[in-house]
Formats: sequence, structure tokens, C-alpha cells
Amino acid sequence: MLLVGLTGGIASGKSTAASHLAALGAVVVDADRLSREVLEPGTPGLAAVVREFGPAVLQESGALDRAALARLVFSDDDARSALEGIVHPAVARAFEARVAAAPQDAIVVHDVPLLVENGLAPRYHLVLVTHAPEAERVRRAVSERGMDSEAVERRIAAQASDQERAAVADVFLDTSAGPAHTRAALERLWSERLVPYEANVRERRAVEGDSGRLDPAAAARLAARIRHLGGDLVAGIDHPAPPGEDDTDGTDGTDGVDLVVRVVVGVSSARRAGGPHPVSTVRDRLHEGGFPRLPAGVDGEGGHLHGSADPGREARIRVGTA
Repeated sequence: MLLVGLTGGIASGKSTAASHLAALGAVVVDADRLSREVLEPGTPGLAAVVREFGPAVLQESGALDRAALARLVFSDDDARSALEGIVHPAVARAFEARVAAAPQDAIVVHDVPLLVENGLAPRYHLVLVTHAPEAERVRRAVSERGMDSEAVERRIAAQASDQERAAVADVFLDTSAGPAHTRAALERLWSERLVPYEANVRERRAVEGDSGRLDPAAAARLAARIRHLGGDLVAGIDHPAPPGEDDTDGTDGTDGVDLVVRVVVGVSSARRAGGPHPVSTVRDRLHEGGFPRLPAGVDGEGGHLHGSADPGREARIRVGTA
């Protein structure tokens, strides 16, 4: 299974991308739709909201009065935090249920408008960001949605910037050439990257190719995913300079390695009880999470190297102690 995070600003072509990925065979999960579903009548989520905010947030039909709730939380940080404490866990559980129900070889696309703003990018194997110039986005929102241009500009200003989205994007899809061009680009992405990526993740297979060539932005994205997988066992992650830049004699042991993961080694309760070594735990998590182990002997040091399952992003990752 492959988890893809899909995001983009207002009128950036995200809905077009989600629709076409679904047509190609993806299991698309709409975060906004989930947030509505978990507050429908009869749900534990709505019951919790009523307990927190009172019956004034209900319509006569028993459905949530979203306008009334919005008025309560708009300028009250504590109220907004309380609402998020109800909705976010419920949405997370609903998403996990959708993922659990999907086929083992599914490509699950999570359509999340605020993916960047909420720092969710490291949770996915790949992040796809749809993009178009601001003037084109304003034109689309005005002509296709009937919105006021100033309102659109305010929405754009309140959302993550293009630079912030680009920083987390494994694929930055320009949709300005129109739907036909966007669909063609998505079909190439599907067949050339997403389908083989899913198979590689499922079969724990690393791609072969050059290493030691990650640019800083790509290295930062992979490092964030590794930190997410490794949790508090990861003390730090280094991105060595490519051979020939800072290492003149090639004796630092990082030739051909893109990232060096430093693992915390302490006397944890698990180790006292005879549990696995922290390095083994981190390596297991990487192996399961899209960074398969490479065979022992590839690095000449007992097989502490991992690769990437992503056909579009070869990498070599060494795991060791801090």
C-alpha cells in the first residue's frame, strides 16, 4: 500500500487531480468530507460537541448548526482548541479505518487542504502539490465558483505560501495549462512512479540507481519522513556533502550515502527486558515504511544501509548509533 498526501491552495486544480487519480484506480479519502461525517447526527463526535458547547449548536433536526458553532469558536482560542480536540482524533480514526479497509495493494490518496499548515507531510510516502499562478487561481475561483476576487485573494493570503508547499512537495504539479494537460501529467505519474512505488513498498524492495546526489530540499523531505518513522529513537540525521565537495580524501565513510541516521542508544525498559536494540527497531521501521534494507555487504559494514522504494527518488541511508 502507498499513502499519498494531496494538497494545494484554493482553485489550484486539487479537485481535478483527486478526481482523475480516483479514475486511475486510487482510493481517494477526502479530509473535509471525513470532518463532516464524524459530526453527523448519531455520531460520538457530535455528541461530544454538544457536551462541550451545549444544545445551541444543534439545528431543530438534530444536525450540527455549523454557523452557530463557528460563531462560538471564531474568536475564542480555548473553544477552538476544544473543538479541534474532538474533531481531529475522530477524523484520524476515520482515516485509519478507510486505510484498513483498502486493498493491500491500494494507492491511497489523502486529499487534505491544510496538509502543509498542519505539518502532516512526513506521514505520507509521497506528497503531491497542485499549483497554478495566483492570477490564474483568482480567475478560476471567480469564473467557475462565482467568488469575489478580493475574497479569493484573502483566502490565498491566509493559506500556506507557494514556497511552503514546494518545500514539502515530492511532486509539484503545475495545472495552469488546463485539465487535459493535468490529466496527462497524472497518468504519467501514476504509471511511472506511483504504481511501481506501491509495489516496491509492499515487497520491501529498494530501487537501484545513483546515490549521494540528494539536493538539500529532497534530503530534508526524506529526513522528515525518517524522523516520523523513527520517533524519539532518532537523535539526528545528517546530510553529508557529495563526494568531492568537502571530503577530499574520501575517508569519512559517507561516500555514496545521502543521509546518516543517528540512533539514541540508552538503557531503555525494552532493552532491560531483553527487547531489540534501538538501531534494529529503527531499521525495522524504515524497512516497513518505504526505506527497505539493502543486502549485507553492499556498504562493506555489515548491512546498515537502506535504500528508497520510490522510483523517482533514489537514496542511500546509513543507520548507526549517535
